Amino acid sequence: MTTPAPSSASLAALARARAALSAPGAPFATVDTPHGPRYAAGPAVLRDFLESTRAHGERPFLVLDEQRYSFAEHYAAAAALAHRALDVYGLRPGDRVAIAMRNLPEWQIAFWATQLAGLIAVPLNAWWTAEELGYALEDCEPALVVADPERAERVEGWLAGRGASGPRPWLLTVGVAAPAGPRVERFEQLPPPTTGLSAPEVAIKPQDDATIMYTSGTTGRPKGVVATQSAWCGAVLSPRFFIAGGHLAAGRDLAQVRPQTVLLSYPFFHVAAFTTLFPLMASGGTAVLMRKWDAEAALELIADHQATGYSGVPTTALDLLDAAARRGLALASLASISTGGAPAPPTLARRIQRQFEGRVEARNGYGLTEVCGGVIANVGTRYLEHPDSIGRPAPALEVRITDPSGARLADGEVGELWLRGQSVFRGYWRQPEATAAAFSGDWFRTGDLALLREGEIFVVDRLKDMVIRGGENVYCGEVEGVLLGHPAVAEAAVLGVPHPALGEEVAAIVRLRPGASVAAQELRQHVAGRLAAFKVPAHVTFRDEPLPRNPAGKVVKDELRAALSAEPGC
Repeated sequence: MTTPAPSSASLAALARARAALSAPGAPFATVDTPHGPRYAAGPAVLRDFLESTRAHGERPFLVLDEQRYSFAEHYAAAAALAHRALDVYGLRPGDRVAIAMRNLPEWQIAFWATQLAGLIAVPLNAWWTAEELGYALEDCEPALVVADPERAERVEGWLAGRGASGPRPWLLTVGVAAPAGPRVERFEQLPPPTTGLSAPEVAIKPQDDATIMYTSGTTGRPKGVVATQSAWCGAVLSPRFFIAGGHLAAGRDLAQVRPQTVLLSYPFFHVAAFTTLFPLMASGGTAVLMRKWDAEAALELIADHQATGYSGVPTTALDLLDAAARRGLALASLASISTGGAPAPPTLARRIQRQFEGRVEARNGYGLTEVCGGVIANVGTRYLEHPDSIGRPAPALEVRITDPSGARLADGEVGELWLRGQSVFRGYWRQPEATAAAFSGDWFRTGDLALLREGEIFVVDRLKDMVIRGGENVYCGEVEGVLLGHPAVAEAAVLGVPHPALGEEVAAIVRLRPGASVAAQELRQHVAGRLAAFKVPAHVTFRDEPLPRNPAGKVVKDELRAALSAEPGC
């Protein structure tokens, strides 16, 4: 894989900004520990961070339709629920609270109540079926489940089964009209928070577990990723560092940067949502929410709330750009579009620049459930110059590129991306073998193939997703990026199919843009003009419907692989 030479001007500006923000005594200074770098200052536990948001008072924090929660109202509701969890439901620090609902303000109230009470929050995928939810609930054994109408219905079978074998966990419903039953309460009927109510007096330590977040499960059963209070406090600071660095590198005065209003489309059960929320909470910004993604509705929300930012997976960002282009909307209030959760097409940053004539800044990040969200980022001019790069790591993160034996590789060599630092998780819930396999000492093995060049990181593929064609490594992400650069292509997925002599051949599944037409041979020629011959897809299959994706926006290739195996010649 080749990468362009860095621009000295943008590189120098970014280096100055990073140095100023992470120097000794600066807000993002770090200290070295035997387990990797960590921030020298900042909150010790998430309760400390939430307490700091009380200073924003009546500034709007969460907005959904006609619902509005100020920072003061959000804190009061979370504190009241924390007291109720301990005093009425009988929960004790360390107990699990499962949260199963769509993006409602009550989701955030439930999450932060767990942190105030010393409990462990377990966000569950709102797209899961009753069986999938039951698997996770059986795995984490919550003492309380907080659910909206759809999820309350799906978990009722599991709750009933638990009641037959012991104390039934409490169920707190949100928006459910049915009357409450035994060990069931409705959020809407809880006593209103007392004015000036503070958090419960419980001891919470940095090494205590804060969350169990289940992996997206593109292959096999999801695993429960356990992260400590300290890890999450590292995640609180990293996205703020990236945003501040982008402003400084662009020559802006940080003292003049005003709180932002961001349309947030990430599902709350995904760590990327917190990468957006933490900077808003720190600065007194506003998160505008959607019950479900709809590009046309998103345009209206941006206009109605004069949103300055959009945050979501690349597929929704592309939907937003397409919808704005169709309607000829300039989205005058918008200043940034941030993507993450899945690889962004290399063409996305430049499309944002062209469509908004340089007024809207493109931002891209890299993160994993196992590192509590975004820990590497590429913003502003650097992102435009290097759209295939994920950027540079946060100060409290150390990066290594290794060969299969774990030896460090030189700049420009492709190997596995290893990470260590404050926000790395402590292990998989009740899966010691999986935990051991994920670590080499303190280093977390991401499973991503990457290269490092002058401090900038380029992810080329998943370790298990690489195609080996006749002994040559083909990085699927690289080929997908080239295919997405063709004007007719809306989505593309590249994977390997068996070949009797070569072992594997490269195959591509493509969905075209509405009204577009292109032949398979033209797409192969498009790739051949940019990549080596062995990387050109031998098979190109067209698909009318969108590619299957998990809630993080990542393509589920196992499903595509099964469909492709039925194709003649594959």
